[in-house]
Amino acid sequence: MATLYIVATPIGNLGDITLRAIDILKSVDLILCEDTRQTQKLLDHYEIKTKTISYHQHSKLNKAEYIFQLLKEGKNLALVSDAGTPGISDPGNQLVRRIMDVRYPLIRIVPIPGPSALTAAVSISGLPMDRFLFLGFPPVKNKRKKFFEEAVRQLADSKYPVIFYESPYRIIKTLKELSSLRAKELSSLAVVVCRELTKKFETIYRGTIEDVLEQLEKEEIRGEFVVIIGK
Repeated sequence: MATLYIVATPIGNLGDITLRAIDILKSVDLILCEDTRQTQKLLDHYEIKTKTISYHQHSKLNKAEYIFQLLKEGKNLALVSDAGTPGISDPGNQLVRRIMDVRYPLIRIVPIPGPSALTAAVSISGLPMDRFLFLGFPPVKNKRKKFFEEAVRQLADSKYPVIFYESPYRIIKTLKELSSLRAKELSSLAVVVCRELTKKFETIYRGTIEDVLEQLEKEEIRGEFVVIIGK
């Protein structure tokens, strides 16, 4: 029976990979990568010689068919993203879904858990995290206002923290858009913004939206962000 391993990789610090993940990456026949150049840095660090091919959200259907054929031939494959756990705001779940849709009985899908920016941010938020709502990345252009209005509405209705990712190119714009909503619910909310988790310039910003915005506007914006809004 062939196996597709869904392997979590470090979100920054290469030391965060698990021993099991290293063993799997060394033992499989092929590693499917969001970006082969990015993954190769990790493989070189741990002297992993396994061959890689690219598989990402823009991959054509024939690439997925090729991967499926390898699995049918009994090849064991590992799927990794550029950083973190595949399938979380990442196209990895598309491949898993395609395999599930085919319902081929001789393919196993096995998770190899590990780093995730989401869980790392949750762990240091200081907010009640028995339940939370994760929204992924906000839309780049259309429906942004609707996205943030719904996020605030969810906070008001459910009282659960809302979490989303944001890029360095839009984090300031995003916080300004949230601030401009001027909803009553926003005035009492706590905001935690995590920058470059596990990396050299890791920074955690806390306070109101205005507090965090003021801090960020004074600094060079770099790295990916996790934004948590709660009570």
